[in-house]
Amino acid sequence: MSIPKTMRAIVKPEESPGLVMREMPVPQPGPREVLVKVKATSICGTDLHIFRWDPWARSRIKPPIIVGHEFSGVVVEKGKMVHEVKEGDFVSAESHIICHVCQECRTGKGHLCQNTKIIGVDRDGCWADYIVMPAENMWLNPPDMAYEVASLQENFGNAVHTAFSTDLTARRVLVTGCGPVGLMTIMVAKAAGAHTIYATDISNYRLEMARRLGADFAINVTQENAYEIIMADSEGEGVDVLLEMSGAPQAADLGFKALKPGGEASLLGLYPSDIPFDMNDGVIFKGATVRGVIGREIWGTWYRMKGLLSRGLVDLSQIITHRFALEDFEQAIQVMQSGRSGKVVMFPDGLPEQQ
Repeated sequence: MSIPKTMRAIVKPEESPGLVMREMPVPQPGPREVLVKVKATSICGTDLHIFRWDPWARSRIKPPIIVGHEFSGVVVEKGKMVHEVKEGDFVSAESHIICHVCQECRTGKGHLCQNTKIIGVDRDGCWADYIVMPAENMWLNPPDMAYEVASLQENFGNAVHTAFSTDLTARRVLVTGCGPVGLMTIMVAKAAGAHTIYATDISNYRLEMARRLGADFAINVTQENAYEIIMADSEGEGVDVLLEMSGAPQAADLGFKALKPGGEASLLGLYPSDIPFDMNDGVIFKGATVRGVIGREIWGTWYRMKGLLSRGLVDLSQIITHRFALEDFEQAIQVMQSGRSGKVVMFPDGLPEQQ
């Protein structure tokens, strides 16, 4: 295909709230890079932090930068040393670009690489017509997978990594936070054969989605006593596993309170600041196991995702609630911020015909 000289891109232009669409040069791939025509790109909570220009964004983002890190697309050009993919391949991407030489990388823990560069955060991202990526970060998709579903895999990986950090089979599981990644985690827990799935949030819209996607109990913590409901249903035992997805201090407090002695907790949600926490009763006296979860295991999590999706054990199309053309990004962000959405996907080439 003919590649234009310029493209549209959504940019954080300066150190202030908001984003703008600009005309920019199409980037050129280096010897070990590929140029991808973006077909679909989804919105993540990280993008909202950048849009709002909150304390985390102010500490991390160096404008100007193209935002966005979840996408699918087609390879349209490749560097002379690229052999992993070819022009025309349908791909998604691991957004964490690692160094391969630090201790973490050399010991098989690339997801913990201390030199990681994340697209849309540390280097130009994918809310654009085109993006350049290292060839090694490309993931080949089945040709019949929808562009919009393929764009969710990066975020889906957070859910899979968190859920599979321990054994969920025949166990009581509490998922705190029913944003998109929390909802995906419920689907994974269901596929993994959890005994009972309790889900908590403050949005009735997302709790109703949680019920549809497999939660046995969907509890609005502003309207009901979640701890009492969990303890009554579990006959006073509590939950075997806490999967904390929200980053809300109250959710962490509830989760550890409801965790049974000897239980396990995996924490993905990022907290706005330091939080007070009863370490003695919440962890030590319970003999609890606590894990922090970041990103995806490269590439172990991706192969687990492939297994779940290819066998139909998880259907990510169920979590997509809104679709927008890329130029309508401000409206898309507004919907995502409302709490009345699942996953929101944008399309650089305009909405697909079936929409």
